[in-house]
Amino acid sequence: MSTILEPGQIEASAVMPPFLHLPPANLFEVRAARLDTLAQGNALGDYLRLVARLCRVQQQLVDNPPGALPVAEARQRLCISHGLPPLAADSLVRDGAWLVWLQALLGHFGDEPQGPLAEALQVLRGSDDNQRKGWGFALLAGQYDAVPPALVPLLGAALQAAWSSWLLALPAPELKPAGSLAQCPACGSPAMAGVVRNRGKHNGLRYLVCALCACEWHVVRVKCVYCESSKDLRYTSLENDRHLPGKAPLRAECCPGCESYLKQNYLENDAAAEPLADDLASLALDMRLDEEGFHRLAPNLMLAPG
Repeated sequence: MSTILEPGQIEASAVMPPFLHLPPANLFEVRAARLDTLAQGNALGDYLRLVARLCRVQQQLVDNPPGALPVAEARQRLCISHGLPPLAADSLVRDGAWLVWLQALLGHFGDEPQGPLAEALQVLRGSDDNQRKGWGFALLAGQYDAVPPALVPLLGAALQAAWSSWLLALPAPELKPAGSLAQCPACGSPAMAGVVRNRGKHNGLRYLVCALCACEWHVVRVKCVYCESSKDLRYTSLENDRHLPGKAPLRAECCPGCESYLKQNYLENDAAAEPLADDLASLALDMRLDEEGFHRLAPNLMLAPG
């Protein structure tokens, strides 16, 4: 039986838990398989299968990178030594090194049947680098009104593939915590979800998952990652969940103090869970929490809000 460490216990421990849990090299292959599974019987099944298709393209890009890590080793170490994200998204997205990843992604699609995907591909293929940079910056900044919704999954797929590949090329064990709990130490992007792990030295520990590069960093459990309060947190799952109370594999940690929430996957209850895939498949939970007055601050780069 595993022991759950509460706030204060981890900090007081003589042996600190591992700060990072890196994504596997086959992240997007795993994600695609999970999306295909979750698409069965889901009202958003067609969309989940489209994202699964994009994930398989992402995996091909990561396996055969169209561009190298754009941050020199000296710059990486300087950032890490000062506690700054070496793959800072706000600056690298402007530099445009990720644009070759977008171009490569577009090259994996041929003539698509008439529909939203074909139209989105046409818009992207007809755009120049400055326009693409602008869309990429707006997407990562959460300025969704500045990005045509149909372009979001394609842009998000290219950005994720680039940053995840760059992350795996970093001396990641040296990364240090960022300025806020919900900020990725590798690229500075916000967390998309949380994962409570169930194996080895990570067993029982919560890790937040970056929306962009998929880096995972440790944050103690039962603490709001936005306002850092531990008071009156509640955990909400889907109404049609078939698991016993407290055993649902996906639950939203809701904070009444700042009225925000963050979804969390509990791998002891579903070892096959994958944060991005399970997030998209549980949008009904987001709708319910929105009606209850809670706000989502965690982005998912494969879907435009609303």
